[in-house]
Amino acid sequence: MDQPDGRPMRRDAARNHRLVLDAALAVVSEHGTEASMELIASRAGVGVGTVYRRFPNKEALIDALVVTLLEQLIHAAEQELARDEGSGLETFLRILGNHFTRHRGYIDKLVRHTRAECAEHLRDLIGELLAQAQRHGRIRPEITLGDIQATIWGVRGVVESAGAVAPDAWERHLDIHLAGLRAPEPPSTRPSVSRADLARISSGVPLRP
Repeated sequence: MDQPDGRPMRRDAARNHRLVLDAALAVVSEHGTEASMELIASRAGVGVGTVYRRFPNKEALIDALVVTLLEQLIHAAEQELARDEGSGLETFLRILGNHFTRHRGYIDKLVRHTRAECAEHLRDLIGELLAQAQRHGRIRPEITLGDIQATIWGVRGVVESAGAVAPDAWERHLDIHLAGLRAPEPPSTRPSVSRADLARISSGVPLRP
């Protein structure tokens, strides 16, 4: 693990960095992004000064959490691609649904911290998983990346709406969508969301009227 200036991090510093991030993920999952740095330090078993040496403010810590979560998703997508079984897209969408569930309640704040280049990389991997599924005949050939992204938005919406009352409702929602993506007849003749519009939506740029 490297420091911001590119120099390798000392072993003890790298250990503390990981302890703080792991503790932050757990604390934020329980208390949201308003959790104090003191509480995170206590959970990590380090002094609050150690936390501030690694992360000068809450914004920097949230940014690091987002990078960690995205790295986990990117790794999962790459693993599914490497298997090349055609079912990787479906598996990844379920991984993503579980990811939304674990971080329900503050995922919207994390999404706002996502760097555009990281989001684009993950979107590219999802596009490759879609192409792979289509080559294996598991998803209809006319389904686009925009269709898959709309499915992801739907899963996230169900997770946020159902909350703790029906935490597994998103799984049925995804099952129904996947059945439509595999259906023998085109699921819709309406145009899908374009790649350019996906980027604009993710960045918060107002869409054209």
